Amino acid sequence: MTALLRELPLLKRMNWLMLVAIFALIATGVLFISSATQMREDSTVRLYQMQIKWALVGLGCYLVTAVMDYRKLRDVAWGFYIMAAILLVAVLFFGTRIYGAKRWLMFLGMGIQPSELGKLAVIVASACLLCPPADKFERIPSMWWLFLLAGLPMVLVMKEPDLGSALVYVPVVVAMLFVAGASVRPLVVLGVSGVVLVLVVLAAVALPEKLGMAPEQQDRFFNTIRLSAYQRDRIDVFLQPGKDPMGAGWNKRQSEIAVGSGGLTGKGFMQGTQNILGFLPRTVAPTDFIFSVIAEETGFVGSVAVLALYGMLVVCGLYVAMVARDKLGRVLCVGIVTMIFTHVFVNMAMTIGMVPIVGIPLPLVSYGGTFMVITLFALGLIQSVYVRRAGI
Repeated sequence: MTALLRELPLLKRMNWLMLVAIFALIATGVLFISSATQMREDSTVRLYQMQIKWALVGLGCYLVTAVMDYRKLRDVAWGFYIMAAILLVAVLFFGTRIYGAKRWLMFLGMGIQPSELGKLAVIVASACLLCPPADKFERIPSMWWLFLLAGLPMVLVMKEPDLGSALVYVPVVVAMLFVAGASVRPLVVLGVSGVVLVLVVLAAVALPEKLGMAPEQQDRFFNTIRLSAYQRDRIDVFLQPGKDPMGAGWNKRQSEIAVGSGGLTGKGFMQGTQNILGFLPRTVAPTDFIFSVIAEETGFVGSVAVLALYGMLVVCGLYVAMVARDKLGRVLCVGIVTMIFTHVFVNMAMTIGMVPIVGIPLPLVSYGGTFMVITLFALGLIQSVYVRRAGI
């Protein structure tokens, strides 16, 4: 504690532009969570108040990590990773099932989502593995070690099931490997393999019905490739937008209507009819589909403003990576920025029908305590790199 207090003057050197973007995004989230929950009559109608509390906790973590020397992560990285892995295993056995998935561990009446902790644990452990101290033999480890490191939590997250969160690990690890100096050719091969895999999965969903397979045969086929019914339905309605509009395709269709109906300037705060009338399901409007609420009520102008704030956050993170005093800081920043960018891209893309619906929140804006705290903790690490940047 004394050591942290001695480092407090470093806060004067923070990247203030990043801090402005963070506060603006948190404020946006609180406002539109209140709009998304205005018609709910259950006890969760005060979600925006809970979001403020989580934001305050997260900002406290942000300041602590900004003051903390990020290089000391080497001392705790593996313990952090093991703790996250244990929690990911625990949630499969003791987790609370909500909407068909075991993603939350209940502790003192609060839900904790280990999958969010796992992402940061992989980033920290990967950065430390890729960037050994200067007094040790410095060499890029085999990529297989990194894939094994990320593969364990990735598989555990997929078992929950939470395909959206699991997929975030892939671009994060690839980006960190690239910045750490790994050979480009294997990364290109990996990227192409990933695209081919996605195409194979899409074909696996579309072809059985096209080939005239009986429903029983289709079920056996999907069980063989470990694709659950709800994942299959989401991919199916993505490939066939007009299919099952009152069932599996409902969220996607209503989200697209909400975004499109916002027009240039929107319908006004708390005036979005898709949201108010419940066409955009109230269970997901403040979480995975918060961007649909923002787009309907603020239109194209508001949507671009939110994108600009995320752009500011990403650019600030990449700038910090450029001026970092060492390789560890550079790789760490790129991993965190890639995680945030992936969340933003996939979340916004799914709300407008560009990708299948996956349960992935919008950083600092979607309702969620664990993700808010973890995101701010991670951004605090970027500030820690910045205040100790080259030349200081």
